[in-house]
Amino acid sequence: MKQRLEKLRDYLLHDLIERDTAVRLALLSTLAGEHLLLIGEPGTAKSILARRLHLVFQEGDYFERLLTRFTVPEELFGPLSIRALEKDRYERLTQGYLPSANIAFIDEIFKANSAILNALLTILNEREFDNGDQRIKLPLIAVIGASNELPDNPELDALYDRFLCRYKVAPVSAKAFPQLLTLSDSKQQPVPENERLDMQTIRQIQQQAQRVTLPEDVILLLQSLRLYLQQQSLYVSDRRWRKIIKLMQVSAVTNDRDSVSIWDCWLLQHCLWDEPQHRRLIADWYQSHMGIGSGFNHERLEKLVHTWEITLQSESSSTTQSKDAAGELLYEDADGHPTTLKESSEAAARDGEPLYLAPPDEDDRSNNGSGYTREELLESFFDDIYQQCHINGQWKHINAYTNKAANRLAHHHQNRPIMEASRHAETFISGRTRETQAIFEDINILKGKLQQQQLSLEQTIAEHLWIPAGFSEKAAQSLKQSVNAAAGLAARMELVIAGYSELPRE
Repeated sequence: MKQRLEKLRDYLLHDLIERDTAVRLALLSTLAGEHLLLIGEPGTAKSILARRLHLVFQEGDYFERLLTRFTVPEELFGPLSIRALEKDRYERLTQGYLPSANIAFIDEIFKANSAILNALLTILNEREFDNGDQRIKLPLIAVIGASNELPDNPELDALYDRFLCRYKVAPVSAKAFPQLLTLSDSKQQPVPENERLDMQTIRQIQQQAQRVTLPEDVILLLQSLRLYLQQQSLYVSDRRWRKIIKLMQVSAVTNDRDSVSIWDCWLLQHCLWDEPQHRRLIADWYQSHMGIGSGFNHERLEKLVHTWEITLQSESSSTTQSKDAAGELLYEDADGHPTTLKESSEAAARDGEPLYLAPPDEDDRSNNGSGYTREELLESFFDDIYQQCHINGQWKHINAYTNKAANRLAHHHQNRPIMEASRHAETFISGRTRETQAIFEDINILKGKLQQQQLSLEQTIAEHLWIPAGFSEKAAQSLKQSVNAAAGLAARMELVIAGYSELPRE
């Protein structure tokens, strides 16, 4: 099947310059039963692509119409049946019109007026058409819609949402312009009958796609992308996410795989934008996150490594109070000597003279911290003749007063705790080393997977039916950046491991 689809893809690409992505999206979305919207100026091969797409099918009609503001329902859905009207039935003759087609091209689709819109929405979404009093099933496989501009009327939002794949078609570049000028006008050979697709084949592809699994790395990437889009205020409906999964499953099964790969997620950039500039935003995000396919989530690992760096810094800079040989806590006194006392005091003096406290009946015995010399005591509190003072009901001589240590002014000093680096138990250090070593090894394993991706990248992209060949260069650059990032994270974790091995031990 893959080789057959490859031939059909190449047939569609014949002589269409710089339309590689549009062709791949058209064929893939058709196989998935989804519709494609092409945005671009007239004359950019949009209708040619649709006509060729019809030619790869064995059966069914092709319908094409250019809409204007004045297009009437009869132009899309067929004229009213005169015979039915004569029998009071409101029915259309649909043969040769949109309800009878399997592939349709509707140009300037956003010019659809309200008389057309509701029926068109039902056809696109449900493949059904209300003809008279009956709702009939349609053979429609896919519609390619085209427009010069995006819809600017909220009434058209539902129609816009019906197109899962969207692609902006640009005129041929200056580089390819000479090739355009020299194109041959010779008629393209038709697709051999046995190579064409039929409805049974499409149904088989879609049934097989339902059995394609969605691996954890793809789910992780989609979760990360959804969060990123929310941060960018870009809304994507749950229905669109489900349709995207179906598209990627078809991509996988047509590439002979039974699970979606990270490379199928290349399609996301063409399914999630509402404004063309958003496609570039999504494409850049995808290219920078392709390493998730190997389990490498740079943001998550960056946070993890940084957390360990902060943890090591905290644990290596932690301190505890020193102890002496007897296990007593040590402090530093005013002279810088170690002591076990939390507080020390020393007798106060002024100019070499000892200082004293005033007698106990004074409110401020310390004289506001300045104390009293012996002469100041005599002058202020003791009589001149007997040098005595009445204290607690007794006469005290100044000599007896000054000889008593309790009457000396003392300066008290809060001794500073002597701190040292915390010592850690051997079990604590070995536990931390095991944890950080495991992360280091995981990062190196992821780096190895990224390097394996690098080696197989070119062949993987070349063999993928739906990814243009030019993407491999961008993917290679992104994977190289991821490998370098993984190496940087591993080096940082190595420093963390070394830091824990150097912690003081008990």
